[in-house]
Amino acid sequence: MNGEHESLAAPYASPSQTIKSVVVGDGSVGKTCMLISYATDKFPEEYIPTVFDNYVVNLRIADETYTLGLFDTAGQEDYDNLRHLSYPNTDVFVICFSVVNPNSMENVKQKWATEIKKYYQAPILLVGTQVDLRENANVKEKLTKSKQRPITKEQGERMAKQIKAFRYMECSAMTQEGLKDVFDEVVIAALDPPPIKSKRSEFLSKFLCHT
Repeated sequence: MNGEHESLAAPYASPSQTIKSVVVGDGSVGKTCMLISYATDKFPEEYIPTVFDNYVVNLRIADETYTLGLFDTAGQEDYDNLRHLSYPNTDVFVICFSVVNPNSMENVKQKWATEIKKYYQAPILLVGTQVDLRENANVKEKLTKSKQRPITKEQGERMAKQIKAFRYMECSAMTQEGLKDVFDEVVIAALDPPPIKSKRSEFLSKFLCHT
């Protein structure tokens, strides 16, 4: 699946660079919807179960074109061994959890960050999905019955620090709130990965944007 986005940034990376990003997280937290909404600019109306899929988005950075390869993965335990096949040569990992599914955030540290860091040292971007449901009355009522509540942005930021993520972001695949910002950060993390940071990060953060 292909898409094109325009971005503005300094041409620090090599021309025609391909950036590989693998997206992981519990099942049903909205990983696939997030990727499809970004790549096609349209929210999928039907649930699409994922085993393994990938999406390609071409980014214009200054006068250069970059290819962002987005690899979708299944979060269920049945696919643990298969999921690892997509990990080699990853530039940035994106760990997703739903802000209206507290259990999925617990697994960020207990499962996903541990699984990734066991084999790879690529930067991690932590993303809270489904933010459009955070204030939904029905969702909040359901969570209250199980003595839970939606995850706040502050909680997400704390989790990002705990797992040493590059940054914490939030988005909604349905409304596209914060969606493009998520993948701008993927590019920033790939071009200037931690722990080696410089003024380039500040420059990219300021000027990398979609038009």
